[in-house]
Amino acid sequence: MTTIEKSADVEVPVTTAYNQWTQFETFPSFMEGVERITQVDDKRTHWVTKIGGVAREFDAEITEQHADERVAWHTVDGPRQAGVVTFHRIDDRTTRVHLQMEYAPETLTEKAGAALGIVEHRVKGDLKRFKEFIENRPNETGSWRGDVNRPPQAGDIR
Repeated sequence: MTTIEKSADVEVPVTTAYNQWTQFETFPSFMEGVERITQVDDKRTHWVTKIGGVAREFDAEITEQHADERVAWHTVDGPRQAGVVTFHRIDDRTTRVHLQMEYAPETLTEKAGAALGIVEHRVKGDLKRFKEFIENRPNETGSWRGDVNRPPQAGDIR
């Protein structure tokens, strides 16, 4: 597995940044290679991507979500990927959006891209475009404020 961590400071309140991030169907507006996302239900999304000429479709499941704090996910099928995005209030008008993602490159091309830092560069660009997307509109395009609680894990104290 390869891990990527990137952050971007966006000039909007934490609630605005979080609300926009929950609008998964807008991701193609700022994520390179993402052609379409369909919100299937509160916890599942269907992705259509085309990266480096390779088209893929897969489902992702939200494993934890708490308003103004975090959204965590993992893929259910297709390329192995998991991650979490967290929202940190810097001040009343600034939010740090921090993304941590793990993925398993599958093809030789993907492995070479990971070694060369191409995916890391793409994630950095996606966060920059998210910043531009949310800062250049009067308000977020929608919101989902519900909670998704992480299922109990081995070793949790009950």
